[in-house]
Amino acid sequence: MNRFLLFYLLSLSILLLSCKDRKGILPEHTSFCDSIKRKTTTSLSKELATLNDSMKTQTGVYVLEDGGGAMITRAWLTESAEKSIDIQYFIFSLDNVGLIAIDYLVRAADRGVKIRLLVDDLMVDADIEDILILDSHKNIAIRVYNPGVNLGKNIVQKLGTFATKFRSANLRMHNKTFIVDGKVLITGGRNIADEYFDYDHEYNFRDRDVLLLGKGTKKVHTSFEEFWNSELSVPIAQMVNDPQPEKQDKNRFDRLHEYACNPENFWPQIREKIARLQEAFPSIKASNKLVWVDELEFVSDQPGKNDGNSGLGGGGKTTTRLIRLIKNAKKSIEIQSPYLVTTELSQQLFKDAVDRGVKVRILTNSLASTDNLEAFAGYQSTREALLKTGVRIFEFRPDAAARMQIMTGELQKTINYTPIFGLHSKSMVVDSEITVIGTFNLDPRSANLNTECVTIIHSDQVAQNVLVGIEKEFNPENAWETTLEFNPDSKVDAYKRIKTWTRKILPKDIL
Repeated sequence: MNRFLLFYLLSLSILLLSCKDRKGILPEHTSFCDSIKRKTTTSLSKELATLNDSMKTQTGVYVLEDGGGAMITRAWLTESAEKSIDIQYFIFSLDNVGLIAIDYLVRAADRGVKIRLLVDDLMVDADIEDILILDSHKNIAIRVYNPGVNLGKNIVQKLGTFATKFRSANLRMHNKTFIVDGKVLITGGRNIADEYFDYDHEYNFRDRDVLLLGKGTKKVHTSFEEFWNSELSVPIAQMVNDPQPEKQDKNRFDRLHEYACNPENFWPQIREKIARLQEAFPSIKASNKLVWVDELEFVSDQPGKNDGNSGLGGGGKTTTRLIRLIKNAKKSIEIQSPYLVTTELSQQLFKDAVDRGVKVRILTNSLASTDNLEAFAGYQSTREALLKTGVRIFEFRPDAAARMQIMTGELQKTINYTPIFGLHSKSMVVDSEITVIGTFNLDPRSANLNTECVTIIHSDQVAQNVLVGIEKEFNPENAWETTLEFNPDSKVDAYKRIKTWTRKILPKDIL
């Protein structure tokens, strides 16, 4: 285990040292915002008025397939919020999308909306001083889940934490929820960063979220409260010796606002969509893809995931519920998971399903499309065993044709090359009747270490809507089918294959 730990720490140090330097990204002084007239007539109560009766007894479900639509919907909800916005994310980057999102949140806070932001410590790509400035707003509160591995630590301290507190340092919060006024929310696979909204110049994700409104939102809000009040969630001000930024500086958010208003930081088409924000929710309401359902489950792990009595194992509520869904499948299971690292237990689970006549197909990343060589190395080591269970495996192409429908197109129209398109959607459709959209990857980390959340929707109509996209992505123009005789690993150069091979030394339990 010592050599495993040493290699893991070295890999972690490379990851942490390679984080982008965000300093200097904001302009010193400009006046872009002076030319922008913001509409203030939007309100969530007004838009929901015609839906109130349905919301009392049912849950409205609208699947957010494309990145541009997912971003605009979040922006509209932020501008429409009247009382509160509760946000929980694994990754919240201060890149282009992240800064624009924060600008919207600060403006909402300025008009009295209470903002609570809970982020996991491991992947926060920001300086603690910048977060403290945001937290200094009287209507914004920020907490960090399971701190000690990133924010406020130098590289030696970070490595020391993983070396001395290996298990606890690996307990991360992977939940993703965005709750507005306790009435409407978004949950699913997307984090807050450029690549989740079709905005990155090098690499973007095919992902999936779900918008929920009405009865089913209560459980999500309860889960957020449990995490917010957990002893693992620490107020950002408690993580530093001098937590007082320049609170008296009334202009401390000006540079942020000017950055978000600068037209150079948007594709022109995105600026046009933002100008038409008030059309966002009415178009969703009018869509035949807003489906009202009687039965919806939201399942979330508890903070801390498990008691540690089984070492790095132990599972949680999401793991148990997903196993039960697979065990009860009668005809078919369609899965999308960016990472596919199986154990003997999960392989047997799928074999049992295949043996009773269930058709199982899984779409995961290829070596050419993955953003995580460590996870791919774990998949590569177990791929043959999984194929022998009778499961059909498809691997996503980095140039998948589906990107032209799933991505909003602004990026592709602006640059003269195609960024890599990777899979990040974590979805499952069982028997063409039950749809699962969430944060859970098919790997030991999601099963035993990370806290996860999934939305389970009992609706033929929602299942059919989601299957339209999933079916297309199994096609040859979007994925290679991997068999015992063929895999697409050779589609990448030798250097990437060698790098992947070196990652096989890592213990599968942490992948």
